[in-house]
Amino acid sequence: MLTRLLSNDLPRNKVLAVLLVAVLLGLAFAPFIFPGVKALNVAAKILVFIVLVASFDLLLGYTGIVSFAHTMFFGIGAYGIAIAATRLGPSWGAIAVGLVCSLAVSLVLALAIGLFSLRVRAIFFAMITLAVASAFQTLASQLSEFTGGEDGLTFKLPELISPSFEFAEEPFLGVSLDGRLLCYYLLFVAAVVLVLMLLRIVNSPFGRVLQAIRENEFRAEAIGYRVVVYRTLSAVLSALFATLAGAMLAIWLRYNGPDTSLSFEIMIDVLLIVVIGGMGTIYGAAIGAVLFVVAQSYLQDLLRLGNEAVSGLPWLAALLSPDRWLLWLGVLFVLSVYYFPTGIVGKLRARSAR
Repeated sequence: MLTRLLSNDLPRNKVLAVLLVAVLLGLAFAPFIFPGVKALNVAAKILVFIVLVASFDLLLGYTGIVSFAHTMFFGIGAYGIAIAATRLGPSWGAIAVGLVCSLAVSLVLALAIGLFSLRVRAIFFAMITLAVASAFQTLASQLSEFTGGEDGLTFKLPELISPSFEFAEEPFLGVSLDGRLLCYYLLFVAAVVLVLMLLRIVNSPFGRVLQAIRENEFRAEAIGYRVVVYRTLSAVLSALFATLAGAMLAIWLRYNGPDTSLSFEIMIDVLLIVVIGGMGTIYGAAIGAVLFVVAQSYLQDLLRLGNEAVSGLPWLAALLSPDRWLLWLGVLFVLSVYYFPTGIVGKLRARSAR
């Protein structure tokens, strides 16, 4: 049953299996294991990034396409929910309308970009997607009547998933049973289902063709596969999953703006997570997202503790200043690439193969 659920794509390494089970259980019980608003926000962000990174890995790791427009589709999903909830009010119907409309827009844009751009070489396609994403971010900032401009949109959602709604007066295991908790588990279920769907796609005959195209595009075309069609379908599927990740983010934050979902920094984060976790492995998205988001969220706090502990050594205290957290994050990334050149999942699987 588990093998079928994972589409016959088992971890193939005991350490990796333990890590994946730990991630799954940690996220499933995060509200109870790590109480507090910040911890819950970090866990929700991890769920969103797992879906976003896995969808990008379908494009980069499995098909070999470098695209910088992935956050554009991420933003479309977030703006779809935000605009629909603002215009139609806090209802489930508004969420459904926003989701359907954003998926339709992403489908059309992904088809257009794919059909007109995937015939060119990799670097030129990357530049085209970068230009399109930049233009879309500018457009979102300027159409303030619809998108709220630079200020973004703050909106309300159905009461059932709002923090003000409480299922019980007494907390359970120290955690309030409210709409915020239900919203988190809504995201958790959505993330698990979407990751399982991506596993099914990459382990299907369609996914095998994508990997053949990645390895040798000319050979795949020579044996009869229409490379442009497969690459376009991969781009479309990747865009749709990224749109769903954006909708998850908007539902959790109940706010969306250009810097929240369209920032190029998000694209850089996604690239880093793919490299850390391992390209061409959906499991790498889960491992990489957990490590990166946790480091990004708690590295400053850890440095602050270290700074206080070595306050008697001025040079070391200055080195461990919380203001230098980006420096240390960069150091951690360099070390991870040095010791895990094929990503954490790739390294562990290679060790098992040996």
